[in-house]
This record gives sequence, C-alpha cells and structure tokens, in this order.
Amino acid sequence: MDDIWMRFVENMGDRISGPMKFRLVLQPLMALIFATIGGLADAKAGKTPYFWSLLTQPAHRREMIRDGWKSVGKVFLLALVLDVIYQFVVARFVYPGEAIVVALALAIVPYLIVRGLVTRLARARR
Repeated sequence: MDDIWMRFVENMGDRISGPMKFRLVLQPLMALIFATIGGLADAKAGKTPYFWSLLTQPAHRREMIRDGWKSVGKVFLLALVLDVIYQFVVARFVYPGEAIVVALALAIVPYLIVRGLVTRLARARR
C-alpha cells in the first residue's frame, strides 16, 4: 500500500514539469470562466452561493448539481481524457484513480470555489 501512495505522490509531482503541462493552466482557466458565468447568473437571480447551497439546501441539490455539471462537465471530461493521454505517453500505463484526482483538482475544485466567490462579489457590488 505504501508503494501505491509513493507512486501517486511521485506521479503527481511529475505532472508539473512533464509534457502537456499547459493543461495545468488551461483547464482551471476554463473552469474559472464557466464558474464566473454561473456565479453572475446566480447573483442576478438572487441565489445563494453555489457550494454553500449544495451543502445547505438538500431540496434543490439535484437540480443544482445538474446545472453545475452542464457548466463544468466538459472541462472535467477534457481534464480526464488529457490526463489519460499524458499517462499513456509518459508512463505507458494508465492509472484511472490518478486521472480522476487530477480532473477533480483541475476542473471541479476551482469551479466550486470561484462560482460562490463570484456570486458574493457580484451581489456586494449591487
């Protein structure tokens, strides 16, 4: 089990300086664009910040997840595909767990953080 974690940490570090490192900037940037659009729409509609609403409003959770997935789903899938390609080129083997972690870190996490911040900022400017 220790070998798996060591490989995981080493492989994550290799992505920063390895080939295709442009995606480490491009994919979060795409997620930020979609999050900004969604956050501005939330502010205009008078909704509460996205991630907070996901946690506190279970009645609307399914609808909000669908809305968020429409925005960031393509970025997530692109991040997943590009990481699989990266792994195949560099390691000649694909570790699906690593690809999912990278896709979450590059697409979903920035989206969740920024959409709520944009909502708050846009509502504060009104």
